[in-house]
Amino acid sequence: VRQLPPEVMPLFKLQTNVPSTKIPANFLESTVEVVAKTLGKPKSYVVATVLPDQLMNWGGVDGPCGMVSVESIGALGRDVNKKHSKVISDHLLKTLGIPADKCYINFVDLNKANVGYSGTTFDDLL
Repeated sequence: VRQLPPEVMPLFKLQTNVPSTKIPANFLESTVEVVAKTLGKPKSYVVATVLPDQLMNWGGVDGPCGMVSVESIGALGRDVNKKHSKVISDHLLKTLGIPADKCYINFVDLNKANVGYSGTTFDDLL
């Protein structure tokens, strides 16, 4: 059994109507940092992705908006998700101009047996 840090593999996925031309060059790097720090996970296991230029509208009003999914094995839960939501919302406002009230954040706590990696699952690796 390979030794890995406990509860690894966070994934941050953002779908947004923000144009790709307005996504800062370092957005993914800074997002990896933010996610790793708030979840207390090793940066080397965090994956961040953004799908810009989506046809999206929030409540019939034009403007920056988005939907985020944060998937992780552990480090999620009722009380800590409030902190994660604030940290991620602040990051999106600062970097992309997406207001906190124009973005849903879904937290998905994954079972390690349901996450594949390196030809097996985290159930075997952790």
